[in-house]
Amino acid sequence: MKKIFAHIKGDTFGGLTAGIIALPLALAFGVSSGLGPTAGLYGAIFLSFFAALFGGTNTQISGPTAPMTALSMVVIASLIASNDGDVGKALPIILAVFMLSGFMQVVLGLMKLGKYIRYIPYPVVSGFMTAIGLIIISTQTLPVLGYYPKEDINLVTSFKPEAEAEILSKILQEEASEGLLVLEDFSETVERGSEITEAVILQEAEVLAAKHASGVVGALKVIPTALGQINWIELLLALGTMLIIYGFKRITSVIPSTLVALVVMTTIAIFFVPTYRPITAIPSGFPTPQWSVFSEISFLELSPYVFTSLTLALLGAIDSLLTSVVADNMTKTRHLPNKELIGQGIGNTISALFGGLPGAGATIRTVVNINSGGVTRVSGMISSLVLLMILLIFSSVASTIPAAVLAGILITVGISVMDYRGLKAIPDLPKDIKFLKLGISSEVIILLVVMLLATFWNLVYAVGIGLVIASLMFMKKIGDATASHSKLNAVSKEKLSDDTKLVDLDGDGSPDIAIKQVMGPLFFGSADGFQKLAKKIPDAAKIIIFRFDTMNYIDQSGLYALEEILVDLSSHDKEIYFVNLQKQPKYMMQRVNLVPKLVPEEHIFERINQCFSLIKEKS
Repeated sequence: MKKIFAHIKGDTFGGLTAGIIALPLALAFGVSSGLGPTAGLYGAIFLSFFAALFGGTNTQISGPTAPMTALSMVVIASLIASNDGDVGKALPIILAVFMLSGFMQVVLGLMKLGKYIRYIPYPVVSGFMTAIGLIIISTQTLPVLGYYPKEDINLVTSFKPEAEAEILSKILQEEASEGLLVLEDFSETVERGSEITEAVILQEAEVLAAKHASGVVGALKVIPTALGQINWIELLLALGTMLIIYGFKRITSVIPSTLVALVVMTTIAIFFVPTYRPITAIPSGFPTPQWSVFSEISFLELSPYVFTSLTLALLGAIDSLLTSVVADNMTKTRHLPNKELIGQGIGNTISALFGGLPGAGATIRTVVNINSGGVTRVSGMISSLVLLMILLIFSSVASTIPAAVLAGILITVGISVMDYRGLKAIPDLPKDIKFLKLGISSEVIILLVVMLLATFWNLVYAVGIGLVIASLMFMKKIGDATASHSKLNAVSKEKLSDDTKLVDLDGDGSPDIAIKQVMGPLFFGSADGFQKLAKKIPDAAKIIIFRFDTMNYIDQSGLYALEEILVDLSSHDKEIYFVNLQKQPKYMMQRVNLVPKLVPEEHIFERINQCFSLIKEKS
């Protein structure tokens, strides 16, 4: 306990500074997600506190982050759309997905899988992060221009026919569930249809218009319309915010430029722009638990979103552990990855229970905390309490923040989150794949595939597809490298010597002995190349020696490929010897009776000269 409070002064200042910086970002991420600023603020409060309390990185400050918010935004939009555009109706299933992702992070930590997160290829992460930036920039362009699809009368009116068709479809579904035969008696349908008011049709049309303009593709569709209906007040507020964020950094970095922009532009809007659009009102008082997550949602309803929750959990794990590495480098300490995952999982689970957004370790806030004196986990808890005090005391003031200001903040976040390091490296990466006589790097392909799929299609599937492509390309490269480095040599019995240095392994005109040297693991990626090389064994060679000096692993595909070769050689009365057979390959060969059935134990040697000695004795 003394150790924890020995740094209370630094922790207090670090937590206070990090909490103040977190405020505008939490509000902005909440608005961007579609659940409102309150969700972002609640997420920052609960995740920051419990991730710090139970996590494995002392100086980590957690909360909603750009990657987690971008993925959450996609999840929220799809669930709201499938619930008739009603946020309240969709909220239980949304929070259940978030809660499940937090629970999965706890399981990942308990299974000690934290150390494996580092094996996700850089091109996948790079493409994903760049896509996150593009998604944030494109979706926030509309509020920067002051354009809201649901308020565009012309756009909404154009969707009225589709709205009527959608309402009729719902009526028919209701009648089918009630067992009514619509075609035999259409009068009931007509009667129910006559009760539909113009207001209901307009409301449905607004939902369809919002859905039409959602996501990157939707935003691109309506940007031409938005440019023709620019709200100059909103645009100037957003541009002023961005100008201050980038300009104030040149003056000093002691005071966060994002916070300065928030305060200055909100003050200008309140006193000089009475017609500006504020964010959704933030309720005062301590957040209340959303028990509907348990009472209104069954596992059957949640099951289609298990993969989505897993993707959120993995993304949060990657985001958090990368920030932990940054913290380690700054503080010269070592974080506990599995404990960190458990802390993040507990924080996200509790955050979802109170209606908060999921999040992860936030790099910028963590760096600020460390630079401001934060040393222990108390700093993260203080950061949470700072936000809670703002919620309890200044919620009415926070509710006056202009929506355009938060949109401007998010645009700068989108610009900063893109991986420029990966993009700049594209021209310099080795072009190992030929396409239409043009060379391109396999890593560039992975990056671009993930970036484009994540931006224009689906964040969840993009990561999965990127991992599959990266894995296949990696296997091919390793297989090719194994085949290219493996050697096939030949030698006559007369040239055998106990001193292996004197043995001619380059072959001669009529070799009695063929020596096949396997380099690297023999697995499904290298099995085909291994078989092709084995076919080059000279027919004149009566003795075949396999050298496994560097083959420390063999999988089932490699095992069966080797077995086929040995069976073929045995059928032609070849003597087979193994040299320096490693532990795992030998175990696998014994399991399928390859050893000693095809290669007896007395034909297995640790050194090549031992093998040569036995061959000389037999001759």
